[in-house]
Amino acid sequence: MTPKRATLRTVAFVAGALFATPALAVSCITSKGQFEAYKQQFAQQAARSGVGQRGLQALREARLSGITWRFESNPASQSSMRHRSPEQFLKSRFSSVNSFVAGAQRRLRQNARLFQAIEQRYGVPGSILVAIWGYETSWGGFKGDTRIVSGAVTLASYCRRHPRFEDDAIAALQLVDRGLISGNSRGGPSGELGHMQFLAGNWVRFSVDGNGDGRADPNTAADALATAANMLRRNGWRAGRSFAKGSANFRVLSKWNDSGNYQRAIAYAAGLIDQ
Repeated sequence: MTPKRATLRTVAFVAGALFATPALAVSCITSKGQFEAYKQQFAQQAARSGVGQRGLQALREARLSGITWRFESNPASQSSMRHRSPEQFLKSRFSSVNSFVAGAQRRLRQNARLFQAIEQRYGVPGSILVAIWGYETSWGGFKGDTRIVSGAVTLASYCRRHPRFEDDAIAALQLVDRGLISGNSRGGPSGELGHMQFLAGNWVRFSVDGNGDGRADPNTAADALATAANMLRRNGWRAGRSFAKGSANFRVLSKWNDSGNYQRAIAYAAGLIDQ
């Protein structure tokens, strides 16, 4: 996955139509049996927002995501909801903190030129990016097995999350239109994409071409890492500053994931990776 070049060129997206305010609000749902009716309403909103035929076809074929529904109907079941120390949080997914740090340091060395180029342009250190990359997908080893469109639409439909995530569901449909994903593409249970598990709306807002091939693809490590750095910078990351708990940069991590457990674990792991 090491890119031949580390050219960082922004890919322009026209997001105005994508995030246009709908004329009529779509009702949220609290039972699985309402999902098809929700999709029919949402299709009208999506069409008004510029979603084309391929995206609308993907919406018609979307099925309620069982894992997404279980998470939303029982949020306490998610490990990120229970307070844990950074060590406990990392060990809930990896065999040990030491193995995670060693794996991150190895990827940092293997992709040194890429991480240096990203930090030079965006000011975000490689230790932060490689920690997020490792936690999200084990450095690309597992990017999810939930249909992205189904997960995104299920999340948007559920009343606890509605309408906050409808922009992401529409963005996922737009990405189908653009050929970046298909209705069968797999990702995280909430519609997350690629190496860094972006929500589709964030990919649209912040995506950049990290390897200079003229295309920003969340399944290309260089593009995903550069996009993550761009997202953090545009949300206030300050180059060369501390990311320790309580710092301004630490607070920026909440824009990536609003779990305090997650933020503390990433900052902790990045500090160890830097040693």
